[in-house]
Amino acid sequence: MELNNLTNTPGARHRRKRVGRGCGSGMGKTSTRGHKGQAARKGHKHKLTFEGGQMPLVRRLPKRGFNNAAFNVKALAVNVGDLEKKFENGAEITVETLAKAGFHDNKKPKIKILAAGELTKKFTVKVPCSGAARSKIEKAGGSVV
Repeated sequence: MELNNLTNTPGARHRRKRVGRGCGSGMGKTSTRGHKGQAARKGHKHKLTFEGGQMPLVRRLPKRGFNNAAFNVKALAVNVGDLEKKFENGAEITVETLAKAGFHDNKKPKIKILAAGELTKKFTVKVPCSGAARSKIEKAGGSVV
């Protein structure tokens, strides 16, 4: 392939629509601007929120409240059933060992262990747990620090 062989893919380029060139073109007379009015005049530009001088909807509605969605930090959920599969009996579970096992992705700074799944192995857990997960871990003979 060379520079003189390059072509555009079909549909990549369009001809400019020539408005106002006679009624036979389908875009004649008012040139797609409608009839009279401010928008039909040349040099007409207005903001997206402009409503002809009427108080715009954006300004009519009250601005109140606070949205915490941008700052809300979700915890990375790890189930006890997943710990059963990935770790040996008697393992110590910390943030570092979870990261090495492939649970932690550094995008979510919080980690919480949840109770879904069965647990038979003993673990020493040094990560926040739900109440049900804590009871499952202790029932299996492990401990939560």
